[in-house]
Amino acid sequence: MSPPSAVSYNSTSNGDTKPSTAAPHEPGLSESKAKVQMPKFPGPPTFTDKYAERDYLKGRLAAAFRIFGKYGYDEGVAGHITVRDPVQPDTFWVNPFGVAFSLIKKSDLIQVDHEGNVIDGGEVRLLNAAAFMIHGAVHRARPDVLCAAHSHSIYGRAFCSLGRKLDMITQDSCSFYNVCPALFRCRSQGHLSLTRALQDHVLYESFNGIVLAEKEGKDIAACLGDKKAALLQNHGLLTAGDTIEAAVFWFISLEKCCQAQLAADAAATARGHETVKIHDDDAAFTYKAIGTPKAGWFSAKPLFDVIEKECGGEYLQ
Repeated sequence: MSPPSAVSYNSTSNGDTKPSTAAPHEPGLSESKAKVQMPKFPGPPTFTDKYAERDYLKGRLAAAFRIFGKYGYDEGVAGHITVRDPVQPDTFWVNPFGVAFSLIKKSDLIQVDHEGNVIDGGEVRLLNAAAFMIHGAVHRARPDVLCAAHSHSIYGRAFCSLGRKLDMITQDSCSFYNVCPALFRCRSQGHLSLTRALQDHVLYESFNGIVLAEKEGKDIAACLGDKKAALLQNHGLLTAGDTIEAAVFWFISLEKCCQAQLAADAAATARGHETVKIHDDDAAFTYKAIGTPKAGWFSAKPLFDVIEKECGGEYLQ
């Protein structure tokens, strides 16, 4: 039996259907009242001074590396997170090659232009060529992307060896589900279900070794398209966001979704079963609550608060 839909439908006298005002997961609670009860989330700070914004973003980027280090996403010298520079938007800041994530400070970051030249930054000015090829291409192709994150996390790279996208089997995986606006309109007009869903992550079905060629970086960026995440086959995870916090949270969440699916698939297979998939309507409903850019930013806030407390702000040096 299918699980209940997040949106139910009532039949009219002429046989048509229309969305019900009842919220089926909370009996007796109307959708309008549920919306009133939803809190208004705060958002990222805004700046009129681009140099002040640069300084703030560099501090957040350094914190992001400390978070990645804490979660064990470092693998030798592999992995990189970039943020677009607000003063010179055709450049980005990135970690210097060979400096441990857990030691990175704001003053260590290096600034790179879209030709791969290091034009400013800390004492170590080594640039990871793969970081430039991937992130440079993403930043050029996606003006909406402030931050992109990639690392060789253990469950992400394990899942990426399967050559498939995520199944919608948990609430958290619904962050990587999306539906085109036309299908939302169809549902609002009374259609019972969605015909074809678009996932907010892609599978890059190629591996040609370390990304040292410009074409490979462009191919990855093209595959990512307008999505928030990519599974790089035989390689690892890549996430992008309009804030540093969102890109970091999508990466952490995607890593955990990969871990959950690997475990769930193994358990289900051992029992001769398949995992239970979330209904399209419910996945779409959930996505609108937890899969938006603002939700990504807000979800990462505790991570950044904790790392600041644990490091005493030392990464801001």
